Amino acid sequence: MRNISDLIEQYLKHMLQESSDGAVELQRNDLAERFSCVPSQINYVISTRFTLEKGYFVESKRGGGGYIRIQRVELPSLTALQGHIVHTIGDQVDQGAAEGLIYQLEEAEFITRREANLLRAAISRDSIAVKLPLRDEIRARLLRAMLITLLIK
Repeated sequence: MRNISDLIEQYLKHMLQESSDGAVELQRNDLAERFSCVPSQINYVISTRFTLEKGYFVESKRGGGGYIRIQRVELPSLTALQGHIVHTIGDQVDQGAAEGLIYQLEEAEFITRREANLLRAAISRDSIAVKLPLRDEIRARLLRAMLITLLIK
């Protein structure tokens, strides 16, 4: 059985798919009431699963008429994607940012689930068992080379 965070994430993703402009505005308290949870649970889901690295822009306004706005950030076209990858990864990339980019590419269906799993395994800190900052440099080189190769198809 899935946990409440998974259910909230799936609900929000469904809302984003149904949205004509790729964005949703919601009241945190209304969403918490819908899922019978505390508002901080909603904050947790949004702050961990709807990050910029994962392809989402989140804006919030506090107060009586406050809201949370989640917008899907579209990846550039395939021809511009290589430049985006080189720019995003840079000379060093930590594991969290690398996994966020892989997630974003998988969600946009530029890579398959299997390819994403292989990438995650190759760039994990367990696979690159050297000390920082060398590990982040190696991860960046590996990830950049693998993604460019995968996306040239």
